[in-house]
Amino acid sequence: MCGISGFFHARQDFLQRQGLFQSVLDSMNQSLRRRGPDDQGTYLSSHFGLAHVRLSIVDLFTGHQPMVKKSHGYTWGIVYNGELYNTEELREELKVLGYSFDTESDTEVILTAYLEYGPDFIKKLNGIFAMAVMDQEKNRLLLFRDRAGVKPLFYGDCKGTLVFSSEIKGLFAFPELEPVLDRDGLNQIFSIGPARTRGNGVFQGVREVLPGHLLICSEEGIRQECYWKLESRPHEDSYEKTIEKTAFLVEDSIKRQMVSDVPICTFLSGGVDSSLVSAVCAAQLRRKNQRLTTFSFDFAGNQKHFKASSFQPSQDRPFVEQMAAYLDSDHHFLECSTEEQTALLTDSVLAHDLPAMADVDSSMMYFCSQVSPHCKVALTGECADEIFGGYPWFHREECLNTPTFPWTMDLKARQVLLDDSFLEGLGMEAYVEKTYEESLAQVPKLPGESPTEARRREISYLNLVWFMQTLLNRMDRTSMYSGLEARVPFADHRIIEYLWNVPWDMKARDGVVKNLLRQAGRGKLPDEILFRRKSPYPKTYDRGYESLLAAKVREILTDSSSPVLPFLDREKTEKFLVSPSDYGKPWYGQLMAAPQMMAYVIQINIWLQTYRPKIVW
Repeated sequence: MCGISGFFHARQDFLQRQGLFQSVLDSMNQSLRRRGPDDQGTYLSSHFGLAHVRLSIVDLFTGHQPMVKKSHGYTWGIVYNGELYNTEELREELKVLGYSFDTESDTEVILTAYLEYGPDFIKKLNGIFAMAVMDQEKNRLLLFRDRAGVKPLFYGDCKGTLVFSSEIKGLFAFPELEPVLDRDGLNQIFSIGPARTRGNGVFQGVREVLPGHLLICSEEGIRQECYWKLESRPHEDSYEKTIEKTAFLVEDSIKRQMVSDVPICTFLSGGVDSSLVSAVCAAQLRRKNQRLTTFSFDFAGNQKHFKASSFQPSQDRPFVEQMAAYLDSDHHFLECSTEEQTALLTDSVLAHDLPAMADVDSSMMYFCSQVSPHCKVALTGECADEIFGGYPWFHREECLNTPTFPWTMDLKARQVLLDDSFLEGLGMEAYVEKTYEESLAQVPKLPGESPTEARRREISYLNLVWFMQTLLNRMDRTSMYSGLEARVPFADHRIIEYLWNVPWDMKARDGVVKNLLRQAGRGKLPDEILFRRKSPYPKTYDRGYESLLAAKVREILTDSSSPVLPFLDREKTEKFLVSPSDYGKPWYGQLMAAPQMMAYVIQINIWLQTYRPKIVW
């Protein structure tokens, strides 16, 4: 994995101020350095500037970027962040067509595929990626993003210059591109955050390339094209055939994503998703007389403080111990303290360039920092719940029937600390309703579906384009901040495509949540693991953590320079800080309750202090 950035202007000659724009490329690389600590490079020509920082995973010695090829008097180039999982098939296809290769890298395969097929080459790729392709012959820059949106790619316009970067901070390394926050951005933060509307970069003028899309930037301007989207059609496979296909797709994706020239590991929670990924990886490594390394995550003192709830019915550790023994893995139990996850709330903001999932994010940053000294590549069980229907809003009536985003059904919890005049100007309810209706209008319908099945299709779509994107953002930023590549085999586009049209009766046969995935995993896991009730990512139940957060919020209230103060109601906030916290009713997802509301406010304040956006509304 890597970080990419750069700029393009079809008519401006950057070489006339070569020193300035070379320093801009260097600054962009510096801003993304944590994504790629192993190597860096830049390329500057009349109309193009490309920058790249590298985390070396495949082809450790000859995969330097930006990579350029010259032919017939023209130059083509690429900066690429991601991993291609069908490199060898595509390389052989191109060799048959007469191409030869100087490296073993997937980067060269991708650039060569562009030379042969043009922009349509992207449809041949199986992988996770964000990339920019320089085409001097046609004087254009093309930006591509993978189908599921695993890898980020932001862009903005600065007086006709297209600027792009893996992270928002890279954009602001470009001269005169400044952070501005308008009413829409404020609503993204306060009304729907930590989620983001697809393509919305929160800051005014900042956009993100949509998953499954490409941008073509030329003298004619910017044109967006969709190269992949979900299509609804009747599911014609029998239940038995559906299990067989699902089992093949899942196992094939996991095996493909094990490609690496450095050791790999897995995140192991003891749930069906991560256990299935770990089991396939362990079996593959065993054939090479190698042993899988696994990591599990928990919070210091949780054995003492844990309280079961409908969202989190059990602790993970007993199941992790069982799976580690079953796999004979080299297992590492990692624990995060309340002090560590509090301290990392700042780093979480710096990694995202935005307020994030509070301690759900900062604790993952800590865990990734502990994994990266051991392994550079980790396979995870992320995204299975979104694709196979694991969340409560797929099957609980009150969630299924709510006329809004099911992970944020009640906006009152978001308003509890906010100033009334700010809320009135924000128009939170209207903004959320409009955003929700716009999302529903994009759902690919299937004529003839029952109302219940049609609603589940809507919920599935909302999960894929909203909730899953939030978790993919978390996984990318928290892992890359420590130079760790976290892979998500369940987000393989073939799995997403196939499961999209599988009816709920097959996904949850006999009323068993994610039963299709469980049946597809038979023979790979013990039944106690295979049919374990879902328990989400752990969080701390230590009241001492809440006390730490309350103290930090009080510091914000007593500091007149705190930039978040204009949005808060002091009396409401003080009352909130002394009220008993409700750990069982999240305001976002399944984990973010009262303590996470305090942490989110702290993150908003850190964000405003760091980026000092001009606020216009």
